[in-house]
Amino acid sequence: MFEKFYNEEGLFPNVNWDNMWVATEETLYMTAIALIFTFIFGVLLGLLLFLTESGQIWQNKAINFITALFVNVFRSIPFIILIVLLIPFTRSLVGTMLGPSAALPALIIGAAPFYARMVQIGLREIDKGVVEASKAMGASNSQIVFKVLLPESMPAIVSGITVTAIALVSYTAMAGVIGAGGLGDLAFRDGFQRNNPDITFVATVIVLIIVFLLQMLGDYLTNKLDKR
Repeated sequence: MFEKFYNEEGLFPNVNWDNMWVATEETLYMTAIALIFTFIFGVLLGLLLFLTESGQIWQNKAINFITALFVNVFRSIPFIILIVLLIPFTRSLVGTMLGPSAALPALIIGAAPFYARMVQIGLREIDKGVVEASKAMGASNSQIVFKVLLPESMPAIVSGITVTAIALVSYTAMAGVIGAGGLGDLAFRDGFQRNNPDITFVATVIVLIIVFLLQMLGDYLTNKLDKR
């Protein structure tokens, strides 16, 4: 077992560093693109959930129910099952089920509802007196959204996208199992299936480094934005 990690060829003898770098780039690509779209759709869904609640400025039971149903359904489906369910949709959109780009629809649809609930929770934490004061000063609904609600909830929004980004890294690893590429794919196919534990180990360490860096960046931005 130990010779799998170290022998006369050196440390991690089975690791092809060029392949490891390509896999790392694919994981970063999937995470970054999915994160951008998850942020956009998650904020929109979170705002819609919050603003259509009872007592809010766009109160609407029907829209709130439909939005909440969509969020709850897609947030509840295990990601590995969601990828399989979305195969026809992904093929019609991307033209293939293989490669990093093919994983993006499932990554975004799986993560955006999860993030939307965090945005909604962040908006609910805003002091109602701030919104009432804005109304009393004659602020329009759009001004309340863009100049009060979003700025006031920004620390929670950034904290939420940090948690979501880390979840997306784990999602990319699962997507790799069905051919999306990335570190998960490399760890599973070259590491696990070919009995090369050093490849799995190195891929895992790189995933952990990515997660730690994301968490550090998220914590830094949240602390900078939080004025309390």
